[in-house]
Amino acid sequence: MIRTSLRRPEGPAEIVADALRVLGVLSIVVAGIGWGPLSGLSFVAASAAMLIPRWLRVRPAFDILFGTAVLVSTWSSVLGLFHTTRWWDIPMHFFTNGIAAAMLYIVLVRFHVLADAETLPRPVLSAAVMVTALGFSLGALWEFFEWFGRTYLDPEILTGYSDTLGDLLQGGLGSLAAGLSMRFLAGRPRRIGEQLPSRGASHSG
Repeated sequence: MIRTSLRRPEGPAEIVADALRVLGVLSIVVAGIGWGPLSGLSFVAASAAMLIPRWLRVRPAFDILFGTAVLVSTWSSVLGLFHTTRWWDIPMHFFTNGIAAAMLYIVLVRFHVLADAETLPRPVLSAAVMVTALGFSLGALWEFFEWFGRTYLDPEILTGYSDTLGDLLQGGLGSLAAGLSMRFLAGRPRRIGEQLPSRGASHSG
């Protein structure tokens, strides 16, 4: 895992993905100084999450989408865009929840917790069902986090029955779209589990 994290980027797309990770690290300092320690800690978590696609060596386009979603969502929270631009919450939940659910699906397949949809009789439908279910689960956890944050950390965090249902709906729809797009996101037609060389693979030559 450490060797994978330190390897040189291969091609312009991986360079862009790594540049986003650098922006994430720089954002820790900028947000921490400009908006306080909690904002800086938000980008510590964001930067850690942005390492996941590099460890898993996912398709660079997916890596870029994931990094963009994490950075934009975190900066939107730090800058208070969810308060000043109320409609911004809708595309952010759709995009971020969907991309996060797709990444979680790949993680679970790589660790043999879930079956790779490509091994099942209806791969596109199977991926859509699994990613959508994961998306709703992530959405529910996020709403619980928002409740906890409003109750114990910051009373200005937006919560409420209508807000929660709307967020879950948008996140579920985004996850469905991501699930239907897994063949693009995961770099099909290869199976997810075949994208990394096995540890016991021998080298010829």
